[in-house]
Amino acid sequence: MTIRAVVKGIGHYLPERIVENAEFEERLNTSDEWIKARSGIERRHVAAEGQTTSDLATRAAQAALADAGLRPDDLDAIILATSTADLTFPAAATMVQANLGMTRGFAFDVQAVCAGFVFALANANGMILSGQARRVLVIGAETFSRLMDWADRSTCVLFGDGAGALILEAEEGTGANTDRGVLSSDLNSDGRHRDLLYVDGGVSTGTTGHLRMQGREVFRHAVEKLAETAHAALDKVGLTGGDVNWIVPHQANLRIITATAQRMQVPMDRVVVTVQDHGNTSAASIPLALSVGYQRGQIKQGDLIVTEAIGGGLAWGAVVLRW
Repeated sequence: MTIRAVVKGIGHYLPERIVENAEFEERLNTSDEWIKARSGIERRHVAAEGQTTSDLATRAAQAALADAGLRPDDLDAIILATSTADLTFPAAATMVQANLGMTRGFAFDVQAVCAGFVFALANANGMILSGQARRVLVIGAETFSRLMDWADRSTCVLFGDGAGALILEAEEGTGANTDRGVLSSDLNSDGRHRDLLYVDGGVSTGTTGHLRMQGREVFRHAVEKLAETAHAALDKVGLTGGDVNWIVPHQANLRIITATAQRMQVPMDRVVVTVQDHGNTSAASIPLALSVGYQRGQIKQGDLIVTEAIGGGLAWGAVVLRW
């Protein structure tokens, strides 16, 4: 018997405040045209004062539970991918657990920056395959607006806030690549490149700090590594880009998304793109895009999906799943 971790529900949440590119023209030497040409981003959502990452994550989790027709105590575990937890500790996932009224199981955070949701999915899949859990809520949630240097036009225009969540449940499969559920994953990191994308604050400095990025180098690594990790994950289950119904990539930059699709030989009409409306929401971007793609009617049961992401660390990876 083969066990698969199958998607049972999905949902997302975006803060009410929308910041259009034009707002940046008032205080920075930039323009709507410059931002769109560089990134494809037109607007992003920003959390309200006092609205935390766990607040956003809770709303997305509630939407996923409603979609699945489940109650919080039907869950065995919560894994929350985030780099912007409410506090240094405890884990924001435990705050979501409390907010939901979940009185059993366990909850913890995963931190792999923009690749966090891919790492969280792989962890959830492993727990289900090992029998540690039968039903896992996997969330990506961020309030990156709290890490921005609002005088740095090269970074502050790129990021937004939001959350997405899905529920994985153990089901019997045949062991073939036609099964529904998570089919494979490929995870990587290389700490030698940590200075390309990082936050200059933390426990060692006693400050929250701001996001710092070497944009050209991150772009180069992203284009190179994202297609490689996607192909590696597909190869593990004997599939190719031609078998893919949808690429649901990390939504960082439209040029990166386009270049990765070209390297995978997948046309852009089979790529879910939300970066124009959300900006880069880091670990939240893939579950947000999955949820939006599902609501649009793009993603349907039986579709083969590849998710791939790269973030600070550098950390990168891909997951292949059948919806």
